[in-house]
Amino acid sequence: RVGVVKDIPGVRCYVSVDGGMADNIRPALYGSKYEAVVANKVSEKGTGKVTIAGKFCESGDILVKDINLPPVSAGDIIAIPDCGAYCLPMASNYNSSLKPAIVLVKEGKAHLIRRRETFDDLTRCDLI
Repeated sequence: RVGVVKDIPGVRCYVSVDGGMADNIRPALYGSKYEAVVANKVSEKGTGKVTIAGKFCESGDILVKDINLPPVSAGDIIAIPDCGAYCLPMASNYNSSLKPAIVLVKEGKAHLIRRRETFDDLTRCDLI
């Protein structure tokens, strides 16, 4: 989900989302490239380039750089298709972040296949 859109004229337009490098380290780790769509505006045409940035305070937390998307606003849903594979085994709880839910889309239907982590999940093994 989009949190903030920050347009720096003449530099870049950043779209900050509630995911990031803890959920998908592959772009930061070895430059994996992804496509993205604004899921709630999928029929709209792209009007400008944006860079999709994650929520972490790291300069490398970039999920997709310079992609042409329709106008994006806070609350929009960004989908990055075909990013599954190794995301879960490579994911971390960096900065005590919770791992996201995982949705499988098959034949046009969405199926929740893993629920979002809770704070209890994160602290379950802590003894103090």
